[in-house]
Amino acid sequence: MVAFFSNTSSIHFLGALLSLLLLLRHANAAAAAASKLPFPGGPAFRNGKTCFSSSENTTIHIAMTLDANYLRGTMAAVLSILQHSTCPENVVFHFFGPGRSPRVRGLISKSIRQALDQPLNYARIYLADILPQEVRRLIYLDSDLVMVDDVAKLWEVDLKEKVLAAPEYCHANLTNYFTDAFWSDPELSRTFEGRKPCYFNTGVMLMDVEKWRKGGYSQKVEDWMVVQKQKRIYHLGSLPPFLLVLAGNIKPVDHRWNQHGLGGDNIEGKCRGLHPGPISLLHWSGKGKPWLRLDSRRPCNVDHLWAPYDLYRSSKHSFEE
Repeated sequence: MVAFFSNTSSIHFLGALLSLLLLLRHANAAAAAASKLPFPGGPAFRNGKTCFSSSENTTIHIAMTLDANYLRGTMAAVLSILQHSTCPENVVFHFFGPGRSPRVRGLISKSIRQALDQPLNYARIYLADILPQEVRRLIYLDSDLVMVDDVAKLWEVDLKEKVLAAPEYCHANLTNYFTDAFWSDPELSRTFEGRKPCYFNTGVMLMDVEKWRKGGYSQKVEDWMVVQKQKRIYHLGSLPPFLLVLAGNIKPVDHRWNQHGLGGDNIEGKCRGLHPGPISLLHWSGKGKPWLRLDSRRPCNVDHLWAPYDLYRSSKHSFEE
């Protein structure tokens, strides 16, 4: 479905990440231009004195996609994670780049934004199928975010026998994520019976990979994508099938771990402010991306919180040395 790359050490990792982009040229013409951007090498990150040596029990596995159009965001996300980690040498990144994707491509339905229709947007469904068997627990992160807290705190969340953990937003109207065709169907509309479903954002997820594999969750999500191809029941990419399978049956995580929506809505991407409360992760979900708005000289206030992690040196704004 996708090309898979993994690192075993975070030392000098930001510089090494650039070489991976060269491997993507055959699958994404834009990568050729993006690979020429003047990214500097990143600093080295070392474990603190309180860290144990990296082992199966201490290794933190993080999965992200690697797309030329979002490379700048990926670099910023990685830097922010390592910079705020007490034990950065214990962090292992698994990257998924564009490759052959016939399985998922035939299941993708057109959504309200083109970026949501890319096969890489669906890679999160297949993480457990692609990753090595020894990976039993995983954090999945989108590329349009920065972390401002120690990722180990998220990693240590007790899943309580659940397959997935993420911040829940029960005030959101779940009805809006599905079409009239879904709610008017006598059988489909009973999907959430017996659950108390709440919206959750799939850009930040802690996953029990073993339970995902044993429970056949990739197939369960795919089954809803098949229904979508036959009868349009939602509009928004890979999120709705996750909600259909798991909403109301995940471990809730503190909202501080996904201050999402900073990119505005999926149509206009207008500026939004921060939600009240403590923040551990800032997420520019929505149409507006901070690197694009900063380059256009029309940034939103929240975009300046992303800028310090930007490794792209440009004449428009630069990373302060």
